[in-house]
Amino acid sequence: MKAVILAAGQGTRLRPVTLTMPKPLVPVANKPLIEYAIDVLKNAGLTDIGIVVNDLQSSIVQKLGSGDKLGVKLDYIVQAEQKGLAHAIGLCEPFAAGEPFCVYLGDNIFQDTMESVIRGFPASSSEALIALTEVPDPTRFGIAEIQNGNIVRVVEKPKQPPSNLAIAGVYLFRPSIFEAIGKVKPSWRNELEITDAIQELVNTGKKVEAYTIRGWWIDAGKPDSIMQANQLVLGDLPYTAAPTNENIVNSDVSNRVLIGEGSQIIDSVVRGPVIIGSNTVIRGSYVGPYSAVGSNVTIENSEIDASIVMNDCSISNIPGRIDSSLLADNSQVVSANRVPAAHRFVLAENSYVQL
Repeated sequence: MKAVILAAGQGTRLRPVTLTMPKPLVPVANKPLIEYAIDVLKNAGLTDIGIVVNDLQSSIVQKLGSGDKLGVKLDYIVQAEQKGLAHAIGLCEPFAAGEPFCVYLGDNIFQDTMESVIRGFPASSSEALIALTEVPDPTRFGIAEIQNGNIVRVVEKPKQPPSNLAIAGVYLFRPSIFEAIGKVKPSWRNELEITDAIQELVNTGKKVEAYTIRGWWIDAGKPDSIMQANQLVLGDLPYTAAPTNENIVNSDVSNRVLIGEGSQIIDSVVRGPVIIGSNTVIRGSYVGPYSAVGSNVTIENSEIDASIVMNDCSISNIPGRIDSSLLADNSQVVSANRVPAAHRFVLAENSYVQL
């Protein structure tokens, strides 16, 4: 059984971060989103993985390479034009090579490892299995109608939802899905919708099984959802004692704080759960719970809480606390430290600033 990760989207809802970084590479707890998908698939025994990208020059290809370092074998499939999920899956037919396969959206993250259901699919009688999750507002999602554990209808953003079970980001298919995709017509968005292909399977009498995921699920498409995913992953960190070593000087560091090699904490307070990358310096500062700080970062005389700070960033002499913020690689946040006090910005398209 093979697996496919869909990672060709433009990530427009996460701009300006995704102007220079594909959404699947945005870090959650200092690990790219897409690596959480790879971990789930590998743990379920799927190590032959195709990743759908929009170009072979994508930084996803450069970052992950052959997959050797992650213990998997990666191939790359190009979707040059984004024409919908069903279109992307249809491009994977040669890669699937007649085998059952798993489709995983590269910007989704789950608490549920789904290991048993993925491993059990090839021997099952189902033609497809769709992961579902309970949502409070089913009018905003593709919703499945269930009878006896099987999907009998899927409805996109229904005004009168037949259930509160939304289609999440994991699908298990047999090769019959490609024939179903071939019968699908473009939607009003001019895209081939995977919900239409699933409905085609149902209409032709195929058994489409439902699986309700356990625990939390995040579609990490917006800054707020990335921050939420970061907090949930850090919240699931197991207990570790407060670290003590020669690189922690005159500081108060709590339990559940993970510190990378070569990083220093000097005259500071760090309250876990927190993860800190390598060769980072925190001096005269406060780092609050649910923060993820990357590598080669400097934080001086500042306070930060529940935020993601990516690699090679610098934060210094900031009055007040930075809260629930997302700082991309090489960002600099500094105080002008002069009179008259003023704010100065250099912002990319679709930036957001709250003062």
